[in-house]
Amino acid sequence: MDASRVSADAAPEENGMESPFKVGMINELRQKTGPEHSARRFFPDLPDAFATPFLVGLMEGVSADLMAKHLQSGEQSVGIGMNLKHTAPTPLGMEVRVVTELIGIEGKKLTFKLEAFDEKEKIGEATHERFIINADKFMKKLVSKATD
Repeated sequence: MDASRVSADAAPEENGMESPFKVGMINELRQKTGPEHSARRFFPDLPDAFATPFLVGLMEGVSADLMAKHLQSGEQSVGIGMNLKHTAPTPLGMEVRVVTELIGIEGKKLTFKLEAFDEKEKIGEATHERFIINADKFMKKLVSKATD
């Protein structure tokens, strides 16, 4: 389920045009957890519960999805930082819901506030930063780095 809320706060783009991103935009993602999301995939002595790395992935994904809907042709986004608190365990089989809200725009850097919930309670929160990139330029650098 996706939802968007638009505020009047917008950042001007470098070329003088208004950014398609507005502080206050939101997006939501839901994921049914299963055995493939177990913390034991990362280390066998961990609890058989929803793993923090998968929570990070959902948080990054819901924010990237919000951005993808508004990026210009040839643009993509990459994550550049996350400050996460995973505050409660989730049994496998429960649905996890993650909500992201755009809270800051500094040129090509966007900052998001996230909250995650399972079917019973809030399970985490984070701030996440993403950067708008030129996809071709990024891939050229990536290929160059891999072949050097």
